[in-house]
Amino acid sequence: MLRAERGISRRELAEALGVHYQTVGYLERGEYSPSLHLALRIAEYFGVAVEVVFSTRPFKRLGE
Repeated sequence: MLRAERGISRRELAEALGVHYQTVGYLERGEYSPSLHLALRIAEYFGVAVEVVFSTRPFKRLGE
């Protein structure tokens, strides 16, 4: 959501984080759990608390 709102491509985010662009896709689809270090770097990149990006419970889908 944050990435799309800010007009950042998966490839751009991946390059900024030093990961493969497919990793960003896996994260967005919930198919991959990041390391704590990567989760913190993602939150820092967007300038938000890590809880804004990650949760132990699924986030509600848009429109619910």
